[in-house]
Formats: sequence, structure tokens, C-alpha cells
Amino acid sequence: MRATRPPQAVQPLRLPIFPTPLKSGAGFKPEHLDAILADSRKVGFFEVHAENYMGEGGAPLAMLERLRADYPIFLHGVAMSIGGEGPLDREHLARFKRLVRRYEPQVVSEHLAWSTHDTAFYNDLLPVPYTRAVLKRVVRHIDEVQHTLGRTLLLENPSTYVTFNDCEMGEIEFIREVARRTGCGLLLDVNNVFVSATNHGFSPESYLADFPLHLVCEIHLAGHATEADDEGKPLLIDAHDRPVSSEVWALYGQVIATLGPTPTLIEWDNDVPEWAVLKAEADAADAILAAHATDAHPDLRHAG
Repeated sequence: MRATRPPQAVQPLRLPIFPTPLKSGAGFKPEHLDAILADSRKVGFFEVHAENYMGEGGAPLAMLERLRADYPIFLHGVAMSIGGEGPLDREHLARFKRLVRRYEPQVVSEHLAWSTHDTAFYNDLLPVPYTRAVLKRVVRHIDEVQHTLGRTLLLENPSTYVTFNDCEMGEIEFIREVARRTGCGLLLDVNNVFVSATNHGFSPESYLADFPLHLVCEIHLAGHATEADDEGKPLLIDAHDRPVSSEVWALYGQVIATLGPTPTLIEWDNDVPEWAVLKAEADAADAILAAHATDAHPDLRHAG
């Protein structure tokens, strides 16, 4: 199947047009708005979970409108259920489309996961088996999302805690084939790579060496919790509730050395600290990006 890119929106933009922010960004939390507006040292962008802004009005949407006047906004979905067995929720997709039109985000992304079954919705990002049947389903769903939105979708690699006996291919082969068939871009979550590698006993460096970095348009960094499984072995949880670990920073540095400066999000969704703490994490990412400011590799850039 030949990969085709969906048509880009052609309506005139109502909001400021920003250049691609080859800097760090942060997940927007409403309690940070006053501190953000008072901070003269701007981050490159803010990312929001689409589902938090699907209402018809109120303070959250007004706050996001205010933020969008000064910053690029990245829109990150967490409930599309790209890997779900059933059809996509058309009403949810329509609300997502309205958000895209209202805020004109620079990037739109979703997860390689599922969260629905029949009429039930699970508040989690559940893994998919890497089979040919699931591949066709994921491709079909991404095609529908991209053509509905008129935008290229970035697909995020998962953090996983179990594996499936019936897998017919590896995770990277699966992701690469999805991208080839749909023309989507990729969102590389480096913390997810480290979490999955630790939980399943593979090398995160080898994973990243095989990952199609030329399709990566955004990177995520986050903190993880360390627990133990039933055998006492380390079990990492993608908790988003603490600073980025030293191991993930090291992997990130390796990625940027190869890929060059790429928009990088600091995710911190639970036990959210004061803005200064989150900003310090973004500053640390910016220091790595600045160290490789002349290392951008045109052959690895993806026109997302």
C-alpha cells in the first residue's frame, strides 16, 4: 500500500503562526497560567490533552485561548483508542476536529493503544498485540483520523508491562509499517522506551538504534516510578509524577546527537509541582538541544 499524506487545512489561520519550535515545551496546567505569563523566559510550546478541552466553554477553554496567543499549542489525544477492536467513536473524533479548528495546534498526536471495548471506556492506555490483523485495524483508524482532521497525526510508541504470545512482528517493525501505510509521523517517548526495555529485558540503546528517527517530529520525556514484580525484579511505571531520570536523560542525549534539535515535551501529569520546577526540567532539555544546535540532519527531518 502506498503511503499518502492527508490534505492539510487550507482555511486562513485566525491565530498567530509560529515557527517550528526546536526547543523544549511543557504540558500546560491551568494552575500555572499566571506564573507562565509572568515568566520572561519562555518555553518553546505547550501541549494539552485534547480530552480536557472538549467542553463548549468555561474557564479552561478561555485559559487555553489566552495561552495560544503567545505560544504554539500541541494537541495530544489520550482516548481515541487507535488500537481498539471496534470502530472509532465518531462523536469523539468530531469533538477532536472542533478543537483542531479552534486552537490550530502545530502538532496533533495520539497513542498506539486501545481504551474502549463495546460501549465501555477504560481510563488507561492498553497495549496491542503486534499482529497483521491489528496492523490493518490501526492503519484504518489512523487513516480515518487523518482524513477527518485534514492533518498529519503523530503516533506515540507505548510503555508496556506485558507481552503477547501471538505477536507476529516486533514493536518497531509494527510502528514502521503503520507509518509507511498511513504517512503518519512519529512521537518518540524516550521514557516509554526505557520503561519497556527495563520491564522486558531488552536494550533501550538497541531499540533506539533501530527506531525510524527520520519520522520523529516530537519527543516526550517524563519521570517513572520504580516498583517490583512478583519475582522481585524491577518494574517501571510510566507515572509522569517526578523529574526525568538520569538514564532517560542519557538516552535523550543520544537521540538528539543523531536526530538534531527536535521539539521536546516534559510531561508531568500527577503530583504536579510549581511552574519553576517544571520549567527547570524544560531548561535541562534545552541545554541538550542547544549543545546540538548545529547538528540537525536534513536527511532525518520529517515534514510534519
